[in-house]
Amino acid sequence: MRAVATWIDKVHDRDKVEQCIYDLAFRPDGSQLIVAAGNRVLVYDTADGTLIQPLKGHKDTVYCVAYAKDGKRFASGSADKSIIIWTSKLEGILKYTHNDSIQCVAYNPVTHQLASCSSGDFGLWSPEQKSVSKHKVSSKITCCGWTNDGQYLALGMMNGVVSIRNKSGEEKVKIERPGGSSSPIWSIAWNPSKDEHNDILAVADWGQRLSFYQLSGKQIGKDRQLNFDPCCVSFFSKGEYIVMGGSDKQASLYTKDGVRLGTIGEQSSWVWTCRVKPDSNYVVLGCQDGTIAFFQLIFSTVHGLYKDRYAYRDSMTDVIVQHLITEQKVRIKCRELVKKIAIYRSRLAIQLPEKILIYELHSDDSSDMHYRVKEKICKRFECNLLVVCSQHIILCQEKRLQCLSFTAVREKEWLMESLIRYIKVIGGPSGREGLLVGLKNGAILKIFVDNPFAITLLKQNTSVRCLDMSTSRSKLAVVDEHNTCLVYDIHTKELLFQEPNANSVAWNTQCEDMLCFSGSGYLNIKASNFPVHQQKLQGFVVGYNGSKIFCLHVYSMAAVEVPQSAPMYQYLERRMFREAYQIACLGVTDNDWRDLATEALEGLDFHTAKKAFIRVRDLRYLELINSIEERKKRGESNNQLFLADVYAYQGKFHEAAKLYRKTGHDSRALSMYTDLRMFDYAKDFLGSADPKDTKLLMKKQADWAKNSKEPRAAADMYLTAGEHMKAIEIIGEHGWMDMLIDLARKLDKAEREPLSRCAVFFKKFNHHGYAAEIYNKMGDLKALVQLHVDARHWDEAFSLVEKHSQFRDDVYVPYAQWLAEHDRFEEAQRAFHRAGRQADAVRVLEQLTHNAVVESRFNDASYYYWMLSMQCLDIARDNTEKKEEMLKKFHSFQHLAELYHVYHSVHRYMSEPFSSNMPEILFNISRFLFHNLTRDAPLGISKVDTLYALAKQSKLLGAYKVARHAFEKLQGLKIPSRYQDSMELSCLTVRSKPYRDSEDLIPMCYRCSTNNPLLNNQGNSCINCRQPFIYSASSYEVLPLVEFYLEEDISDEEAVSLIDLEVPRVQTNSSWQEMSSGEAQCLRVDDGIEDPEDDPFTAKLSFEQGGRAFVPVLVNRGVLRSMSRRDVLIKRWPRPLSWQYYRSLLPDVSITMCPSCFQMFHSEDYELLVLQHNCCPYCRRPIDEPS
Repeated sequence: MRAVATWIDKVHDRDKVEQCIYDLAFRPDGSQLIVAAGNRVLVYDTADGTLIQPLKGHKDTVYCVAYAKDGKRFASGSADKSIIIWTSKLEGILKYTHNDSIQCVAYNPVTHQLASCSSGDFGLWSPEQKSVSKHKVSSKITCCGWTNDGQYLALGMMNGVVSIRNKSGEEKVKIERPGGSSSPIWSIAWNPSKDEHNDILAVADWGQRLSFYQLSGKQIGKDRQLNFDPCCVSFFSKGEYIVMGGSDKQASLYTKDGVRLGTIGEQSSWVWTCRVKPDSNYVVLGCQDGTIAFFQLIFSTVHGLYKDRYAYRDSMTDVIVQHLITEQKVRIKCRELVKKIAIYRSRLAIQLPEKILIYELHSDDSSDMHYRVKEKICKRFECNLLVVCSQHIILCQEKRLQCLSFTAVREKEWLMESLIRYIKVIGGPSGREGLLVGLKNGAILKIFVDNPFAITLLKQNTSVRCLDMSTSRSKLAVVDEHNTCLVYDIHTKELLFQEPNANSVAWNTQCEDMLCFSGSGYLNIKASNFPVHQQKLQGFVVGYNGSKIFCLHVYSMAAVEVPQSAPMYQYLERRMFREAYQIACLGVTDNDWRDLATEALEGLDFHTAKKAFIRVRDLRYLELINSIEERKKRGESNNQLFLADVYAYQGKFHEAAKLYRKTGHDSRALSMYTDLRMFDYAKDFLGSADPKDTKLLMKKQADWAKNSKEPRAAADMYLTAGEHMKAIEIIGEHGWMDMLIDLARKLDKAEREPLSRCAVFFKKFNHHGYAAEIYNKMGDLKALVQLHVDARHWDEAFSLVEKHSQFRDDVYVPYAQWLAEHDRFEEAQRAFHRAGRQADAVRVLEQLTHNAVVESRFNDASYYYWMLSMQCLDIARDNTEKKEEMLKKFHSFQHLAELYHVYHSVHRYMSEPFSSNMPEILFNISRFLFHNLTRDAPLGISKVDTLYALAKQSKLLGAYKVARHAFEKLQGLKIPSRYQDSMELSCLTVRSKPYRDSEDLIPMCYRCSTNNPLLNNQGNSCINCRQPFIYSASSYEVLPLVEFYLEEDISDEEAVSLIDLEVPRVQTNSSWQEMSSGEAQCLRVDDGIEDPEDDPFTAKLSFEQGGRAFVPVLVNRGVLRSMSRRDVLIKRWPRPLSWQYYRSLLPDVSITMCPSCFQMFHSEDYELLVLQHNCCPYCRRPIDEPS
């Protein structure tokens, strides 16, 4: 830090008597200086010290002046007890007085309220107030100052007390100094810095101490001993420094923490006041002898640089180490004036006034920024330059260099012949580093730390300003005192080149042939011996690493990213591709990389081009380079051909074609032009018009037309080139059916693939006739059948199946699936059946049956169960392995069909308001159903409904015993709430009836003439002979039929023929025989009947049959011959079932049997039902269907 006097003035009165300068104040813009001198207020121009105007108004010595922050007015206070307010135009506008002389004044920086302090009180005045509010104090006020926010006023007093007041004058904080009245407070100042978290007050007293306090009154740090009586304390505008003067007859610069940095200006008398010009480094002093001295402070840059680490002084006492690449910073607080800084690798040396500190990095990590103290050299040194090595520090003192170890031992000393102007560590092993030294006489030397002898590299005529050596130690760059940059070859001492307008120079640490130098506001980059590339840059170049240039401008160091494009293109112009690649690696744009790659590729430097294309990630060119390298390995060496490929990739097609023709590769040019759809050019390379080439060209031209959205032209070209499939694809995709059928008719039937593709498109556009024509042409019957099936043209499909039965499954299975999808399940079931897909037929029927039961369509359920039983019978006939299982299912499904058929009427009766059935029929139906529900009821059949219907009809018809039994059974079941009341009422009323059944309802067994009870423990069989009853399938009355069985040696055909004989009947004696064979019993009619008229069924049948086993009626040939054909009903079951024979014992009762389901009906009932439904009510066989 240096202080340069700008101007000095000395104030006298008219009698040449020196006038003491008690106070100074700057106008806020710094253009004027207000001076309290004698009984006048002087106004100076700060630029040159000219006295603008003396202001008269006070009658006694002026002690204080202050300028408002807004620059509109200033105030002066005098020993005449008055305050005068002046405008910025130097006019007095207001005057007010105190009871004592005025000691100090201060303007509030925010509200511009004026505080004026006298020996006994202080006053607060603002332009808005008419009067001044005054407040008494216990001691003389010597100084005052407002906080930055204008909320508080600090008063320094003669008794050593600092009183902090609010804007109303009330005391908030009282700071009592330990010296008391023996250490009067003479000057105070608030730190104006906006970066501080707290308001900090600097207090200087005549106990020769400087102290700092927070607004709360808490002291910051310890008292600083001054060794003089301070008269004034003043902060710089940003609060980073303090200026203080007093009895030591000088002004000194301190840090904001009170560390003395140096002297500003020595005077011949006490310095009573000092002030800092706003926002500048100018300081003004006012002295006892009337001297006003105006100084400029020049803060020199103290710094050091090594590669990407830059250390510099901050706030005079701190060192900041900055990593120029990562922008990391670390602050080292030394708390003393930092005089010199040196940095090298992991070492950092800081020279303080009385010692040198050696720091080292905490770790070897290149990004580590943590420094710790390694050594302290507690000794005072005077030196011009400081250099640190890994184990030594080097001190430069004019012509002398001293090498000291970290323990302050002087190991070496070199004495130069001239002043040392520049010194730099250029690396080397630890403890043996090399130094580059430049002297004023132009000599440049290399010194090794472990060698006492300096080596002269070269000698030039001009003084050295800056030096740098290239990374390979082969070239030396020098900037001399004439701002010329000279570059030498160190080995030959030859001057390689020189450039003007340089103030500093640096070699690129990553590229041997590149250096940069700065000067005249420009940055100059020079590569090899190419012309210099310039760009604007302020400051000094101090380092060059890759694409980053480290530039020091004023006090700040910056890493400037400089694209290396210009030098790279300079190398490219000379076709020095490898060197250009090295430059590009330092940092160029993506476009520069692409240009480098392209130039290297055209220059056939494939190695460089490959690396450059990898950088820009261009896979297309990398594939080209790899293919060329593979071809080179196989022995190809025609560079012209390689270059042609390169041109083709770059889009320089005509140049590529010329090279292809030149190298005799016309085919490649043809292929290239056809791929590019440049067919006119391609024709020039057809050569001998080989038909294959011509056809290939036509094909590619067609491909182009297709991709160019010209499909009709493409189709015509494909047809011309014989590419029928591609033509068909285009025609079919666009639906040009006329064109397609013409093509299909022209094609030979042997061309099956194009014909098949035509057929596919005809199917797609629903032209099934054309498709059928093509399949007929091809003779592809299976595809034709599939066409009819896909089009749902079932009639055509069935007609084909009649001629070609092998396609039966291909038609009937899809037909059945189609029927099922359209809810025509019964037809679907029949179709599956016809197709031989019995499992699918059964599955469809089972699903239909289940749905019908769930939906309470019990009539349909009965019909589906009957169909299921017949399906099982078919499977049993065709599949001997499943015969037993299927026959069991047949009987089960027949039984379920009959139960659901019966329950249909019961359900309708219970769920519908009216019933079409007579009570007798409902009675018979519910009784029949009750006898069959002795075990678990099938799904959907309700025991409650059955018993309730039986109970109601029994009660209605007089079968009270049955009714009571049914009601009792109902008691054990869960009754729906809708029946509850009526059932309980009926249950009570039936008890009032006699406990018997009407005799008209009692059924009789037609075999043994036994009357059976209505509720039969045998179920639907006779309680006496166990003969099963045969019921009418409509009214469920017992029919007068008895089943009989044939002897074992009589076949069904013989039995029918015997019955059809109808031999005339003759009266004769006949005898029945009861025969036993093991467990079986049977009644046999004697074969030796001579009288045919003696009918065995008219014999006495009302016998008491013994035992519980059922004894069937077994007949022989004679009996069969005696039977009348109209009295016998035969159930002609398909195989493997046997036929069943029934004899009517009341020939007058007309009975009809359905030829399909073999259910028996009263003929009248059957005819009525057939008329109603036009089919059998049980199996739904249409009446006009042949038996």
